[in-house]
Amino acid sequence: MILSTASPTLAPGGAWLLAGVAFVLYLLAALPLAKLARLSAAALVGAFALHLLLLVIDIGGFGQAEPGARLGFGPVLSMTVWLVITVHTVESRLVPLPAVRQWLGLAGAAAVLLAALFPGELRPMASALVPLHFALGVGSYGLFGAAVVHAVMLDAAERRLRGGATAARAPAPGRAMGMPLLQLERLTFRFVEAGFAVLTATLLLGVVTTAQWRWDHKTVFSLLAWGVFAALLFGRRLRGWRGRRATRWLYAGAALLLLAYAGSRFVVEVLLARAAG
Repeated sequence: MILSTASPTLAPGGAWLLAGVAFVLYLLAALPLAKLARLSAAALVGAFALHLLLLVIDIGGFGQAEPGARLGFGPVLSMTVWLVITVHTVESRLVPLPAVRQWLGLAGAAAVLLAALFPGELRPMASALVPLHFALGVGSYGLFGAAVVHAVMLDAAERRLRGGATAARAPAPGRAMGMPLLQLERLTFRFVEAGFAVLTATLLLGVVTTAQWRWDHKTVFSLLAWGVFAALLFGRRLRGWRGRRATRWLYAGAALLLLAYAGSRFVVEVLLARAAG
């Protein structure tokens, strides 16, 4: 049973087939078996490519009777996960991160499934700048998502150091997932800085492209997230925030940003649709 608010014509049979193959490949990428490391790495690359094709079909609205784009919570969440996997794919060429690949495989499988089940309605573009506004917004999601993944690794490494892991299980001193802790911390906040810049551009472009300003959930949560990230960067630069204090601010801002669009659309498209049905 399809739970989407969109009509069945918005999910062509070919797209469902691609989604199924990508879903299976992502699950293969999530296998924790060391003997299948090469297979899981290849599966992640294949799923990554099919995922991109699905995003082009899904969000671009190809094969539909009318022009437009599907901007439901499923496609937005799917594109965010894809961008995080993009970052991992680039980084894995420098530093292999098999444990991260497993988690991203599961996240990718869930994202592809949710995008197929809840694609959202096909919407016409009111302005030529709307696609740019949308692309920047999702780009900021992806950058902050990558920052969150790195922050989780950073917190895990610090917990191991504080907990005194055994010599057999402990990583090299001052390193996390094969990367020096200071380098990982700098990389984490490079993503935060880039995401903040893109989010700022998104909000400014939103003001330009919006005919009538509305204080809806998307606006409120976006501005709250912007304020949290601004406070994080301010505290880090002027007060030297590091460690758990900094990552907690990052997690809070990322949660607010996720609620800004994907969360509000989830309520509208899934919870309210079920209640109405």
